[in-house]
Amino acid sequence: MKLGLIRASLPSYFPEKHGVWDAAEAALGSLCDAEDVALYVHADIPMDARQTETALAACRAQGVDFILLLHGGFTMGDVARTVAASEFRFGFWSVPEPVRIGDVQLNNFVSLNMSMSIARQVRDLSKHPAQWYHGAPESTDLQNKLRCTLRALKAAKSLNGARIGVIGGLAMTFYNMEVSTSELRARLGLEVAHHDMHELTGRMAALDADLVAAEVTRMASAAEVSGVSDDQMALTARAALALLDIAKAGEYAALAVSDWPALQDDPGMHPGAAFTWLEERHNLPIASEGDVLGAVTQLIATSLTGRVGYLLDMTEPDLEAGQLLMWHGGGGPLYLADQKGAKWINHPMIGRGTEAGPIYGAISDLVFRDGPVTVFRVARNAGAFFGMTARVSGRNPSGFTGCRGWLEDFEIDGQRADLEEVVASIMAHGLEHHFVLVPGDIAGVLTEFTSWTAMDILGRVPMRGHLDRRDFT
Repeated sequence: MKLGLIRASLPSYFPEKHGVWDAAEAALGSLCDAEDVALYVHADIPMDARQTETALAACRAQGVDFILLLHGGFTMGDVARTVAASEFRFGFWSVPEPVRIGDVQLNNFVSLNMSMSIARQVRDLSKHPAQWYHGAPESTDLQNKLRCTLRALKAAKSLNGARIGVIGGLAMTFYNMEVSTSELRARLGLEVAHHDMHELTGRMAALDADLVAAEVTRMASAAEVSGVSDDQMALTARAALALLDIAKAGEYAALAVSDWPALQDDPGMHPGAAFTWLEERHNLPIASEGDVLGAVTQLIATSLTGRVGYLLDMTEPDLEAGQLLMWHGGGGPLYLADQKGAKWINHPMIGRGTEAGPIYGAISDLVFRDGPVTVFRVARNAGAFFGMTARVSGRNPSGFTGCRGWLEDFEIDGQRADLEEVVASIMAHGLEHHFVLVPGDIAGVLTEFTSWTAMDILGRVPMRGHLDRRDFT
């Protein structure tokens, strides 16, 4: 990603006198280095529309993704209007006055106010927003706000041109996870490619036995193998290696895999532990049941946190205790396990109730460690977003076998919510039943990401004792 800085002011020696340009460039340079963002500083200081067009052309030639227009002194409306009317994502920045008595030195907060007002006249800010910043270059609050922007835009840029491989299509009956790949391409620049399940099983069967055995050894060193047969661990390793090969060959940033029922027929396994292993060891997001938007949500999580998140169901709301069990019996990396660690176990539901019992199909079994988390989902063909923060709070018993944790202390879009409101919001918004959980509170940067990508932000809906059609509008 590349940030382009355009310095703007009426003819004046005051920005140089007070060191505005040098301080701004130094602070931005350090911030961009820390966030792995390239910085281009335009050499000239535009004072009218024509000079601003020249500056924008230079930014295009440099491959700039985001323009920061620094009001070093009072800036002409022509400059702001030309930037706002361009195709660029942009922000306006002003710095405080160096003195607050006598003659006004910079007068650029007024200019910032004018620029944002002009932007609203020439641009639909609800679809193509602009950010504003006011603060000294060394201000912690200013740098945090700029850092939030850089991280959000890096996440958006990481999706543009990213490829998702779908293996086996959408798992049957999950109509709610159907997605328009054309809309994904138009909204986010994502590409989706499909593979037949036989390609995966063929690659699994063709793998060298020694390579498979070495992978099983690595898996056993990462988590205890508890009750899973050698044959099932070998099938798990084969699935992981074959999926990794498909991802590398297709240059896929994430996969969406139909993990049932075809793989239970041939070769007779469940790939949940394979998903876990690829997410833990290779940081490769994999969405179960062919959930493409789940994979998209995972890509966002990976960009913002550096690690794959946990694709989970909202499985059991304990309305009396006000706690929500987030769980999945498929994949999920190992890194958020509590002090008891993780195990490789047989899938608890495949074969349940049969004479043989649940004896094949490995998954990871772990309980999340306590702490703050963010739970979110991209929905409606990437046109909408739902997010909330919560806190994992361990309890005994810990919940169903698989990846799981009990959540409490919810906030939806910055508003406190009880569990009933969480449930009402999920139902009213018709959200797909996979959500991504990541450690920490990243709600602010997620909100900025969804704003730059023009997604509707889905808020809190109250619990009611009656039907109210307004909950669905």
